[in-house]
Amino acid sequence: MRQTCIFSGSSHPKLVEAICERLGKHPDKVELRKFSNGETSVEIKTSVRDQDVFIVQSGSGKINDNVMELLIMISACKGGSARSITAVVPYFPYSRQSKRKGHRGAITARMVANLMHVAGVNHVITIDLHAIQSQGFFRCPVDNLIAEPTIAKWIKSNVKDWREAVVVSKNPGGTKRVTSLADALKLSFGIVTTDTRRPKHPGPSIEGSVILGSAALDGASDARSEASSGSQNDGTEKDLHRRTSDIRDYANTNGNGGPLNDDDVFAPQRTERTHSNANGLTLGGALNVPVRGPPAASSSDENLTLGRVHSVIGTTASHPELTTYDADAESGEEFTDERARDVVTGRLIHGHIVEDDHPSPMISSMTSSHPLAQMQRANSDDDPPENMLSSFISTTSSVRRDRGLGGTADANASDEEEEEVLQDPAREATITLVGNVRDRPVFIVDDIIDKAASWIAAAEAVVKRGRATEVYCIATHGLFGDGSLQEMQECKQIDKIVITNSFPIPEEKARGITKLVTLDVSHLLAEAIRRNHHGESISQLYMHYD
Repeated sequence: MRQTCIFSGSSHPKLVEAICERLGKHPDKVELRKFSNGETSVEIKTSVRDQDVFIVQSGSGKINDNVMELLIMISACKGGSARSITAVVPYFPYSRQSKRKGHRGAITARMVANLMHVAGVNHVITIDLHAIQSQGFFRCPVDNLIAEPTIAKWIKSNVKDWREAVVVSKNPGGTKRVTSLADALKLSFGIVTTDTRRPKHPGPSIEGSVILGSAALDGASDARSEASSGSQNDGTEKDLHRRTSDIRDYANTNGNGGPLNDDDVFAPQRTERTHSNANGLTLGGALNVPVRGPPAASSSDENLTLGRVHSVIGTTASHPELTTYDADAESGEEFTDERARDVVTGRLIHGHIVEDDHPSPMISSMTSSHPLAQMQRANSDDDPPENMLSSFISTTSSVRRDRGLGGTADANASDEEEEEVLQDPAREATITLVGNVRDRPVFIVDDIIDKAASWIAAAEAVVKRGRATEVYCIATHGLFGDGSLQEMQECKQIDKIVITNSFPIPEEKARGITKLVTLDVSHLLAEAIRRNHHGESISQLYMHYD
């Protein structure tokens, strides 16, 4: 290729050599040095005037040095009058910090994009950004290539029963990536979720705020309103008392005279709509669920029905008139919800599946400051805890939250938080597998492999609980921090670890790892560089080929 210069950073020189070999040229000369105090020095040894410059720099164990080196190289080429500068970053640094985790957090990925813009970059080429929305951080075009066609081709060539396999996401955040690969291979997919068990804190809760009232079908007021309006009538008061007693007795039955069981509690109920009364008072979000009660003793109770109304703390309604109607008679629709199928659960302690009768570490690790421990001390002869002496109407919650309010935190826990929970021996979690993987190979897919706890937990779940035959852990970027590669090698449930060479792995770390399979993406990056230089479309790089 004429009028092009390809420079290599210090992060991944082997990948740059493979790219240049496919393009039929050698990497251009650049001198990278370090001063005694750690500062980075860059000197371009090739003329870049009126040239299309491509700087290949990925992440490595010294990620901050790699970022500074990339910025300095971009600035040096800009000062050398380069026609265009393209940063080829297979693994984009700080890509996992694309959201603000708290009120005082930083969107670091956007900051890195701004630094690259200030340095003078004109184009960015990367592979599998952690969040595709990060492309909006840049003020220049971004080509976010995907390794999915390369991974799919390897699966078809190396997995014997791949047509019977199931693609599984180890957390809800990777569902879109998993479904994309499953659609490409025409396979089924599943999801693994992890839920941390936390003791319930005592105190008022909106979930426990329930009012049982009665409403007449003809639009008349409920029993409580009837009693207040006719309080001077003794017969009305006695009638109200009898109705309340019937409601209390019937609340513990299933409507057929038998005791209330779990199936009655969790059975789907059709919700009834609520109209506002004559005064315009409406219960916001209130649900009026009719319950068929026992037959009334007198004819005056023929239209009496029970209504379950969820009240909101801090609001009061004097005596709203509630009118209900049968939704089935209006629309003729049937309740179509059904219970989830192919769902298995397991207990996780210290990141591993344990038996159901295994003792829980939650109680034994409870500290004296824990609310449950304070409740236990309150039953003894000691002085009551301080929080019990405070006013029960205090506006300050006794539950300490991990994040600030205001919706700045992610809806799902981040990967780092999930790993911390799984590695904590004093925490217990529940893992849930949705999908049928029995007697099938499983592909657990994500974009990054950093720590091993969540991967091992998902592998144990699909094998021990789901009865899968083989497990392949597949990711684009293999970071393998804190000895995670060795941990995955020692896990008996994992058969293969499939990654690409977008991120360099030191030879000493990969030594003795028999399960590791590294796919080459140099052809993908080389073709992207060639097409960008000649102004050709890169759409075909996203297509699957047999």
